[in-house]
Parts: sequence; structure tokens; C-alpha cells
Amino acid sequence: MYAKEILLEQYLIYGTMGIGGEWNPTTAITDKDIKDAASAIDAALESGIKFFDLADIYRYGKSEEVFGVYLKEHPGIREKIIIQSKAGIMLDAVPSGSCFNFSYEHIVKSVDGILNRLGIEYLDILLLHRPDPLLEREGIKRAMDELFAEGKIRALGVSNMDYHQIQLLEAYTGRKIVANQLELSLLKTDFVSSAIGFNNDNGRNLDFQLGTLEYCMLNNVSLQSWGALARGIYSGAPLDEDTPKAVIKTKEIVERIAEDRNVSPDGVVLAWILKHPAKVNPVIGTTNPQRIKNAADAFKVNMTRYEWYELLNASRGIPSP
Repeated sequence: MYAKEILLEQYLIYGTMGIGGEWNPTTAITDKDIKDAASAIDAALESGIKFFDLADIYRYGKSEEVFGVYLKEHPGIREKIIIQSKAGIMLDAVPSGSCFNFSYEHIVKSVDGILNRLGIEYLDILLLHRPDPLLEREGIKRAMDELFAEGKIRALGVSNMDYHQIQLLEAYTGRKIVANQLELSLLKTDFVSSAIGFNNDNGRNLDFQLGTLEYCMLNNVSLQSWGALARGIYSGAPLDEDTPKAVIKTKEIVERIAEDRNVSPDGVVLAWILKHPAKVNPVIGTTNPQRIKNAADAFKVNMTRYEWYELLNASRGIPSP
């Protein structure tokens, strides 16, 4: 399957950050890690999901390792799915934590490592994970030219970047950015609030660059939403006495709509994202097989405009201006 075919559709993506065992660079994957990963991947495939999102840093590479085991044990499946991975973050690279690296050497080495762990010859899409302030034109162009020429990547995208950064990368690499993965959800509504908050006090202190959503819509940059299930706070995660009133109210509305449509709360949370005309594609990160299957309910909801705004206002905790 070629990435550009599916990018024209609206779909769910299975995010693999939760599989692969411990977030510990010194531990190896176990039989249990492999079994748990297989259960999650099976559930995704059974739910019609054919797009899988990975990253070289997830579980220090072990998410890709267990996914690679699954591919090896299921010959023939590779050409039926989209595999996307990310590069550009170096965990624990400096005493104070991580750093970003879009240098030629790091990106090429990272992609080779990804392909080796997955046991495949190419990525359908490579995402540059987070902006590198030290990005240099010559290095990133050389890396992309080489990776495309050698057939190791078929498309280029980004994650956590605004439209200025997308324009810069397209100019530097001479390549079309096909996707942008951002935190967009019923909990993280700044992608909507940045627009409706323009020219009024409600638009202050928002964590989303105004114009990014519209730029992606106008330039056929497929939007992907990480954190799409909002950590389950509206669909079963335990709440406590410190839970904000906005969360409690939103959860009540989600449950009401779910009961009315005879679908899961997870399906309603995702349907809210799917309703937006930007055709945002939610990334499902849970490892619970039943919740993965519940995600498919999103396409059954057919949420109304009024339900969508009711949820937005409840989540924001303030009415629309």
C-alpha cells in the first residue's frame, strides 16, 4: 500500500508508544512484551486499522522491536499496511535530558536503525519528530535526498510543528510535507480555540500557532492527532476530588451521547475529532484490545454540529465568544 493513497482518506492510526515493555534502555524485550504487543496489533487490524505509527525513541527502540517481531511472524502483512516512524530526538543525550538532532548523520543513522529493528526495507512515511533549532539546510537536504534515492522512505512528514516550520523544511529539502502530527483532542482543544479566540480575551495563553490548522487544510498536509483519547479521562479513567469541573461535565455529555448512539465513550471522544472539516486522523495509543476495538465506534456516531459545540464549550469550561 502506498502512503499517498491512504492520506486522501480519513482513518484511525494505531500508535505504538505503549508497546515494547519498559522505558529503560538497559532492559530487553520479553516474551510477555511480544505477546502483549501482538494482542494490541491484532485488535487494531481486526478493527480495520491499517496505519501504524512508531518512533525510534518509543521504549528506547523496543516498540519497533516488538512490532518487527510481529511482522516477521506474519509474513505478507507488510504490504497491506502503512508504517510510519519518527526520528530526530535523542533521549538522555545531555546531562539535562534530551536534545533534537536533524543532522545528516543522525537522521540517516536513525532511519537505518528503524528499518533494522522493524526488519523492513522502507518506511511509508518518516516524520521529523520535533523542531531542531540547529537545523541546517545542507544536512537535512542531503539526508532526505539520500533516503529517498535509496528507497528507504517514501514520504516525509513532521510532528509537533507549526506552519512556519513546515514551510522551512519544504524549502530546505525540496520535498512535500505530507503529514503533521499534533496534540489535538477533546481535552487539548487549542487547535480550535486559537481560531475562535482570535480578537477576544478567550484567545490568550493558547498553546497552538494560529494559522497552522488552516495552512495544513489548504496545502493538503494530512493532520494526525496524538493524545486523541485524552488519556481516557472521558471514557473510564478514574477521576478524583481534584478533577476539574469541566472534565466532569464533558464526561457526562460524552456518556449521554454514547448511550444515545449505542456506542462506546471512546467512540464519541474520537468522533468529536473526526467531525472537524480538517479531516484529522486520530492516533489511538491504548494497549487495551477492547478499547482499540471501541475506537471504531467513532465512525458510527455522526455527531451533530450542536453536540460538537456542546462538547467544545464544556471542555473549555467557557462558552464560545
